Amino acid sequence: MKRYLFMATLLFVFGCGNKNKQTNLISSAPEVKEIDAFMKNDIALEVYDFNGLKKFLNRTDDKIHVINFWATWCAPCVKELPYFEKLKSEYVNENVDITLVSLDFPHLYESKLKPFILKEKLKSKVVALDDVDSNSWIPQVDETWSGAIPATIIYKNGKRKFYEKSFTYEELEHELKQFLN
Repeated sequence: MKRYLFMATLLFVFGCGNKNKQTNLISSAPEVKEIDAFMKNDIALEVYDFNGLKKFLNRTDDKIHVINFWATWCAPCVKELPYFEKLKSEYVNENVDITLVSLDFPHLYESKLKPFILKEKLKSKVVALDDVDSNSWIPQVDETWSGAIPATIIYKNGKRKFYEKSFTYEELEHELKQFLN
């Protein structure tokens, strides 16, 4: 019995010592420092219920507004996000405003959404919609919307188009150009 107790004590002492050495080695690695900074999620995320989000959907200025509904768990959404970012950079002088409305679950904002925004270096405005009454707000966005994502609205003053689809960059740019006239 004493022998087992002695062996358990040795394993505990040496196990803890090795673990600390590994931790010190790992924490000094540059990749981990980047991960530590990345995990801090030092970005402000605006979260709205649908009533708060309405201000993004009905602006009457002279800008072209592109509103994209997406989520980090939606593969087609993630695939097309770079196209919105490219549109933002290429039409920066054309009065184009892009807002990405995340439909991620609130409990995932810190662990999934904010890290995704940082990792992808999104420059467009990202807001989160936290409103469980989707049966109420989906038809207010557009009567034809089934609720599937990705979904996009492009509007300028009185002209408005709704798209329940994924875009290629060329398709997105083509639709935007219809509002530039």
